[in-house]
Amino acid sequence: MRVTLAGCGGGTPAVLTAEALAALTRADLLIGAARLLETLPQGCTENRRAAARPLEISNILQSSGAERPCVVFSGDTGFYSGVKKLLPLLETAGIAFEVLPGISSVQLLSARLGRPWQDWNLVSAHGVDGDPVEAVCQGKPAFFLTGGNPAEICAQLTEAGLGFLSVTAGERLSYPDERVSQGRAEEFAARTFAPLTVLLIEAAPLADRRAGLPDDAFIRGKVPMTKQEVRAVISAKLSAGPTETVWDVGAGTGSVSVELSGQAHRVYAVECGAEACDLIRQNRARFCAWNLTLIEGKAPEALEALPPPDAVFIGGTKGEMAPVICAALEKNPAVRLCISAIALETLSAAAAALDAHGISPEVVQIAVSRTKPAGKLHLFMANNPVFLITGQREDA
Repeated sequence: MRVTLAGCGGGTPAVLTAEALAALTRADLLIGAARLLETLPQGCTENRRAAARPLEISNILQSSGAERPCVVFSGDTGFYSGVKKLLPLLETAGIAFEVLPGISSVQLLSARLGRPWQDWNLVSAHGVDGDPVEAVCQGKPAFFLTGGNPAEICAQLTEAGLGFLSVTAGERLSYPDERVSQGRAEEFAARTFAPLTVLLIEAAPLADRRAGLPDDAFIRGKVPMTKQEVRAVISAKLSAGPTETVWDVGAGTGSVSVELSGQAHRVYAVECGAEACDLIRQNRARFCAWNLTLIEGKAPEALEALPPPDAVFIGGTKGEMAPVICAALEKNPAVRLCISAIALETLSAAAAALDAHGISPEVVQIAVSRTKPAGKLHLFMANNPVFLITGQREDA
């Protein structure tokens, strides 16, 4: 037995390579997904077995008695194909094989648009929990194998503030009823697509978000804002990494959230004030902090649906300090906590809440004074001192 693994392109005979067509016509057994077997050209054997799982295909081959079987795959055998998992099974079984490439959906869409695809970010959402926001923030267009969920991908982008991004959808490429359409992510989030749909989403605008953004760079309104020097210490205390998830509870203007979004993989800004939520949206857009998700609501209730955090900053709790800390620790007992306070009562409540969970709090007082012109002189004007209370379970 020598099996051929052939890429069938978009799934119709029109895009089969001559090499793949020759393999199909000489095969004495054809194995593949049912929709592919139904569209094969005339002249191919009727000895066909519908199967898509690698182990099932391997078992069929070993018991078939065929000499020239051919396993067909949609698209290209080297582009997010089932070939990857089948090859080790064939090697283990001692079955000789030959791999033939096909025309992939990314090539088909590229040709329809007259655009080269060499600089696209290629992403598969087929059976994978990907992050479309991260995918479009790489500075180049992102091509998605959607796994049948193009509207959901666009909805996630819209939720992140990226509903304005330009999107091209390629439905049933290479089929007689193929359709290529363009629109915005927010429009496509409400549309119904064919199951065989790919997306090309233009790159999200990015900003230079260095640490220590000046206070006057933020849109502020009347909502209190954590000052630059304090934000710097908060960032250092939380020490968020590029793969980590961070909560900012009582996010205010979103200044701390924006700073943390430059360090972490995902930041959730939790805020219940309407004006503050609007400011968070504006600052997210101003600094292109697309990995910042606004959660409108009051903690701790608003925290229930959030993923476990690696680090949490608490800037305000409306008197719910203990329940908020409890909610964070329930999600992740090893979470790193940083709480800000300007009142002694808040300091006392934070320390007591940490101590109740066996966490020894560390308290730092930050007293910042800035110069202010006074005629020909410059005087130091003091800001209110800020207490930062940090802690983490030692046994977690």
